[in-house]
Amino acid sequence: MQGGLLAVHAHPDDETLATGALLAARAAAGVHVTVVTCTRGERGEVIDTSSHPTGLAHLEGDGRALAAHRETELSAALAALGVADHVLLDTVQLPDDARVGEPARFEDSGMAWVAPGIAGPAPDSGPTAFARVPLDVAARRLASVVRDRRPSLVVTYEAGGGYGHPDHVRAHDVTVRALELATDPTAAVGGEPWRVPERWEVVEPAEDLRSARRALASDPSVRRLADDHGLTLPDPDGDLPPVAVPAADLLATATRTVDVAPVLDRVLAALAAHATQVQHAGRTTVAAGPGVVARYALSNGVLAPVLAAAHLRRAAPRPATPVGSAR
Repeated sequence: MQGGLLAVHAHPDDETLATGALLAARAAAGVHVTVVTCTRGERGEVIDTSSHPTGLAHLEGDGRALAAHRETELSAALAALGVADHVLLDTVQLPDDARVGEPARFEDSGMAWVAPGIAGPAPDSGPTAFARVPLDVAARRLASVVRDRRPSLVVTYEAGGGYGHPDHVRAHDVTVRALELATDPTAAVGGEPWRVPERWEVVEPAEDLRSARRALASDPSVRRLADDHGLTLPDPDGDLPPVAVPAADLLATATRTVDVAPVLDRVLAALAAHATQVQHAGRTTVAAGPGVVARYALSNGVLAPVLAAAHLRRAAPRPATPVGSAR
């Protein structure tokens, strides 16, 4: 299994929204792809409107029921992307796993929209919320997966969590810490130590994202979609989420791009599988220009572009942290 790709995500749907093209392209190329999901998305909003009827509005607020349903959505999305290896982080067993004082499940911490496309923490997250789980409690489990799969590449969010969701921020921190623990022979983690050669973060060139937002507004089919279904077009001059990085900054680091077009059908099928979370996913027309290949909206009803190229930035290594020193 050594030499594959391991992607770490906070909730069901994040694997598709953040890395769908990468996962589909690597899987199609015969690379072993593992997706680790940190929570089941218990606190997600459920889309059930006249223009996107799911009949599942009753699941919102029922954490266990919504979690169970979102697991089925996730399974369908991974199948669409061609990914066969999936791990829920809280199911990973460790050699000394008594779970004394630890949550039996890592649960969605919740969020609040603070601006279009930018999230903040929910004020009422409980003690089992993933963002509140002690860092090493989660990181040891992820380190165990890393040692078992022995990937050559690990991918997750940048430090801002893509769009600020506290679980995304925590997933980044847990990933960084897990890679440290995976190399440490004294860490309380099963398996033989493994040093991952590369860690990459999901980013988008800020200029490309602004251009893509403008392109959506120039596509007549997108404007009709927004008018017909009460959706909002993104403000190209508005605040950008943390995933957006100035192109000049990206020039100073190693980057990779993934051409989305060859795997777009797979990505759109995966987005459609997450029906409680994603609505109106579809291709754009040539009027949107070459930089945009599709669009979708989340529960906030704001249309978002799918850029023609997905971008990754290589994360700089940091000095190892001694075992037991993490919070």
